[in-house]
Amino acid sequence: MPPEPAAEAAGAAGGPAIPGAAGAPGAGRPDEGVPVAVPPLLVACALGIEKLALRSGDRGGAPVPLTVVRTGMGPAHARRAVARALGREPWRDAAVVASGFCAGLAPGMHPGDVVVAEETRDADGATPCDGTALLVEALARALPGRTVHTGPLTGSDHVVRGPERSALRAGGAIAVDMESAATLRTALTAGPRPVAAVRVVVDAPEHELVRIGTVRGGISAFRVLRAVLPAFFEWHRSLLLPRR
Repeated sequence: MPPEPAAEAAGAAGGPAIPGAAGAPGAGRPDEGVPVAVPPLLVACALGIEKLALRSGDRGGAPVPLTVVRTGMGPAHARRAVARALGREPWRDAAVVASGFCAGLAPGMHPGDVVVAEETRDADGATPCDGTALLVEALARALPGRTVHTGPLTGSDHVVRGPERSALRAGGAIAVDMESAATLRTALTAGPRPVAAVRVVVDAPEHELVRIGTVRGGISAFRVLRAVLPAFFEWHRSLLLPRR
């Protein structure tokens, strides 16, 4: 069994009201003007090193309640941990981002590149992601000079190598990991909410984990993962603003 999610709230459990956001003063029914708490943000990752990077990064004041949940490796652990976390207050209505490291599939990818999923895929189907363009723009500001890739992120229940990577790439996927697809599907099963997947490439076709240089690539990916939270907050806030 994976470890219990470690909830780490920033701010009041109910969350702040964002001016102009749905339910905030001036939004929704104008005759009420009653602030409604903004849903919190749950970031799910598999590994302790990923959680360390996310928790030690720049929170930018954490404008919403935030929890970083370590699920454990693999889709089964991701499903259990995310369902458990979303079954507790105040996280029941949280927006969910699957994050951490991944294997790049596209030629030319390098450790430290960022992948923003347009959708996640696995044997159970595809899950569209929300606000991909918003995330790409926010990450470009948070990580100047870093390459950000967009496209399908596919799931696997094991570490993918060699010919299997080529087959996944031939199917259109640009990267692979073990938890994102299960995380987002479980989140939406628990109720409607914004979902996204953002991964940092730790190995790629020309930079596989078994090769010399893995440590350098891992350090680069860790540093990038430490810098993504401000972009997640911006994505979260932008999705809550009223559409014009």
